[in-house]
Amino acid sequence: MANGADAISLIGAVPAMRFDVKIKKPPLKANFGGLTGSAVFPIALRMVYQAAHYAVKIPVIGLGGISCWQDAAEMLIAGAKAVQIGSILFSNPYAPLNIIDGLTNYLERENIDSIEKLCASGELMSC
Repeated sequence: MANGADAISLIGAVPAMRFDVKIKKPPLKANFGGLTGSAVFPIALRMVYQAAHYAVKIPVIGLGGISCWQDAAEMLIAGAKAVQIGSILFSNPYAPLNIIDGLTNYLERENIDSIEKLCASGELMSC
């Protein structure tokens, strides 16, 4: 794309902090750190949905707390054209294979013949 991005990815770590109650100070020298993993998934999902449906006309890559095939499916339904995993690899180096297998089985069970059709399936629910 001339003068612009071809895609965007969101989200990474969310700024966060903790206090060590014994010393009454943050345990991190910089005071703040990045919160990642499953704690940020609902935030990431909302942001991907909003970006894909309201903010941009380029592909959105969803990341932030994806740890299983269900999370990846939710990101795709929310409008992501691709997903990225990170933190889960520290505890499960087989996560990519598990996610691919789970998504493949899910698509077969739901009679969805492509990831693209799953990506296009998310609809805004009105209250």
